[in-house]
Amino acid sequence: MINIPWTGFCSSAHSTLDLCPMSSVQMFLSLLLVVSSALYCDTTSNVEVLMDNVVVLKVPNADSRIHVPLTCGEAYEDRAVFWKKDGEEIKPALHGRQVNVVVDEMKGGNYSCHLSSNGQYLNHTVVLTQQDPDNQTVILEEEHPGEGHIRCSAPNYNGSFHCKWTRNKYRPNAEVLMFKAQRFSETLPCQVDSDGSGLVCQDASCPYREEQHRISVVVYMVSSSRMEVYTSTFYLRDIVRPEQLPGLYSLQGKEFHWSYPESWQRPCTFFSLHFQVKVVRSGLSCDSDQHIMSAETNRTSFKVDVKTGKSVFCVRAQDKYTRGLWSLWSRCIVNRERTHC
Repeated sequence: MINIPWTGFCSSAHSTLDLCPMSSVQMFLSLLLVVSSALYCDTTSNVEVLMDNVVVLKVPNADSRIHVPLTCGEAYEDRAVFWKKDGEEIKPALHGRQVNVVVDEMKGGNYSCHLSSNGQYLNHTVVLTQQDPDNQTVILEEEHPGEGHIRCSAPNYNGSFHCKWTRNKYRPNAEVLMFKAQRFSETLPCQVDSDGSGLVCQDASCPYREEQHRISVVVYMVSSSRMEVYTSTFYLRDIVRPEQLPGLYSLQGKEFHWSYPESWQRPCTFFSLHFQVKVVRSGLSCDSDQHIMSAETNRTSFKVDVKTGKSVFCVRAQDKYTRGLWSLWSRCIVNRERTHC
């Protein structure tokens, strides 16, 4: 991971893309960098200022070799400026307030300027790279093909939802650089999980109100100096998945009872659940198509009217009205002598 020895990010419990405002000097330097890039960079390159002291170099392919102009700042025009990359001396040495650095094969880095090779730190620019235009993804991987790199779910309609992702096994140290969750013009507060593999957000919308706008989640991931942007857009109603049904028990292995999840909203007359029950032979998964019987009900009990030896009783829930995502299965193992739930 690039070492970033500055405080350019706003320090907040809820990080978003709402970044600290740049000073007039920083804005001037950023503008100078963009203008200079048009003069010195290859015509296929595109340099964008992402935030204070951070730029993104968009490259056409991983084998690109691109010249990027950097400046130490107007304040050091008459000083003997010496440049380093990631804290190490650049060879051959680079001197001067304005320099050109070569970014090979998407290998950006933290370019810092100093008074001498061992002298005082003056300024720096972090150069991140992003493959363009297809934004080829190698940092995160899909858990299941077609499901997307960011997977979001909610246990109810109270507005809290959790998004998670899976790092590529070759990039286990990839980190979240920035993120933003938004519904229309409203930015939603979020917090990254402690292990960096997801984030929790809160939408303050009334759970009884019809959703008119989708929620959009954008996550900027960085591995070494490579940056990739991932997005997920959804209605909350499309990601609500009831939690696993609690309190499942059986009367003599024939009649089964269960309860609504504690996290499911009340009143149940408005937030009703719909249930699927299934009996499969012992040793088979509840997802198996080789079931002995399968049915659906709106009640929290079901009487099994089949004769079988060892079997498994399975039940799961979904929102009765939206018919959204199913909960995980709850199950009881049944044999002739006893039932274990």
